[in-house]
Amino acid sequence: MKKYFYITTTLPYVNADPHIGFAMEIVRADSIARMKRLLGYEVFFNTGTDEHGQKIYQKAKEKQVTPKEYCDQQVKKFYQLKEALNLSYDRFIRTTDKNHIKAAQKFWEISFKKGDIYKDKYKVKYCIGCEMEKTDSELVNGRCPIHPNRQIEIIEEENYFFRFSKYQKKLLKFYEKNKDFIKPDFRFEELKNFVKKGLRDFSISRLKEKMPWGINIPGDETQVMYVWFDALINYISTIGWPEKVNVFKKFWPGIQIAGKDNLRQQGAMWQAMLMSVNLPLSKQIFIEGFITSNGQKMSKSLGNVVDPFLMVKKYGTDAVRFYLLKEIPNFDDGDFSETRMKELYNSFLANELGNLVTRITNLAEKDKIKFLPPDENKIKKNISFLEQFIDNFQFNQVIDYVWEEIKNLNKKIDHFSPWNKKENERISFLEKSIEELYLIAIKIKPFLPKTADTIIKNLTNQVKKIPPLFPKIK
Repeated sequence: MKKYFYITTTLPYVNADPHIGFAMEIVRADSIARMKRLLGYEVFFNTGTDEHGQKIYQKAKEKQVTPKEYCDQQVKKFYQLKEALNLSYDRFIRTTDKNHIKAAQKFWEISFKKGDIYKDKYKVKYCIGCEMEKTDSELVNGRCPIHPNRQIEIIEEENYFFRFSKYQKKLLKFYEKNKDFIKPDFRFEELKNFVKKGLRDFSISRLKEKMPWGINIPGDETQVMYVWFDALINYISTIGWPEKVNVFKKFWPGIQIAGKDNLRQQGAMWQAMLMSVNLPLSKQIFIEGFITSNGQKMSKSLGNVVDPFLMVKKYGTDAVRFYLLKEIPNFDDGDFSETRMKELYNSFLANELGNLVTRITNLAEKDKIKFLPPDENKIKKNISFLEQFIDNFQFNQVIDYVWEEIKNLNKKIDHFSPWNKKENERISFLEKSIEELYLIAIKIKPFLPKTADTIIKNLTNQVKKIPPLFPKIK
């Protein structure tokens, strides 16, 4: 029976360049998608860009271009992540895509007919950085703690509202039945406490005359959709909802990855919206921490923002992927340090993996060894146990596990010293070592795909010597 798997990142706003935090999110999603494909699943991996809202509109005005022109310029940088990070996504959705706009309008119509959307006066303190309203208790010294450099704006107008409060009990009931819905557990507790305190209906539109950059509301030309209401719908519009029902049903519900600042939006708002239109709720949501830079919060003013493109240029794609998967905690905040990057690169990649590959392939080429890879069933059986790590978002652990195999194979070579053995003993040992190395390459393929492909290619049939995969950095 065919198995289907859907995973999606959040969609970053295009008002800023791609940063290392989103690089981590998308590399993790890519690793999960690649592992599931290896295990025989038909996978749909979604990512893209969020392009509506107040801060996009303001940026476009600053640049003296139309919002769409601004988005078209900025989105190119996010497209470039595919090559830079060697991503395998199936769809890159833009919230300005025609099919997404149609889906968002259909979603609105269904929710409106159900009575979950109504019009009312709206006066609120609003953080444009978050594109979210803020209560006094959420502010620190009158400012949003996530965007302290932005002034809080007061918005007062007549808008449409979503009956979020209606779904408090249904959400809590769903959480109770689905105890692994949010990972990690402490984030799930945080979300449940938020919902238990009571939910307020939230505004889901803006006056077009004040902020025209958004999706038009069906039946009301004076309003456009609030950016969060529109953007969340991408998770289903990308897989064909509402028109391609067969594709949608094949993949939904799916797995979502999001940062901790997205917990309420993904875990409560989006789920209530799905309840409103009678669609299945998300299967599971993984909530990550933030990345600091050398122990400090990243900011342009401090000049410590880590550019993923620059890191790839200096260290290579697989080295950056390795750092993000091994060094950053699975769920807590982590730090990006170039000093640590060099340490990991030289120790793990150059010394342990790189030297192992060069030693084995050098000896095998000299002895003209031919190797036929094991069949697909043996490969799947050999890697199937790794699925438990991936299903639990345990990237640190899966890397450590595979690296133990790399270290053990290095120890076997040192202990056996094949270069000192007779030809038949040496060849017998090398043939077994080549199969071990091949299976290691399969295991690291979801995480270090380019490296794995190089090893697999050069081990297949006539084994060829592989030059240093990761030349040492001084």
